[in-house]
Amino acid sequence: MSTRIVLADDLSFMRMVQKEILEEKGYQVVGEASDGIEAVELYSRLKPDVIILDITMPNMNGLDAMHKIFETDKSAKIIICSALGQQQLIVEAIKAGVKDFIVKPFKPERILSAIEKAIK
Repeated sequence: MSTRIVLADDLSFMRMVQKEILEEKGYQVVGEASDGIEAVELYSRLKPDVIILDITMPNMNGLDAMHKIFETDKSAKIIICSALGQQQLIVEAIKAGVKDFIVKPFKPERILSAIEKAIK
């Protein structure tokens, strides 16, 4: 069975790029969220193997979504995806327990290595 992934980014273009990279390698994108509230809802409903969260999203940012997910599932495999210049937020996410972080813009290999690291 392939690894099930939820993508959360407010930019549909970013989700599309991530989805293409992942599906080409045989991963299954089971849900897409455009904000943190949707991300938390999809995570709890779909129980994916991995969720990739953008930090900057409307309604609820990626870090708040991360904390909410960890409240209900301490073993959640979360990857943070963020633009440069948000190092402090990335440090906070790593301390909270995320598996990896991807800096935008990213190369396909980077997103794939983050998924591999998360599922091991």
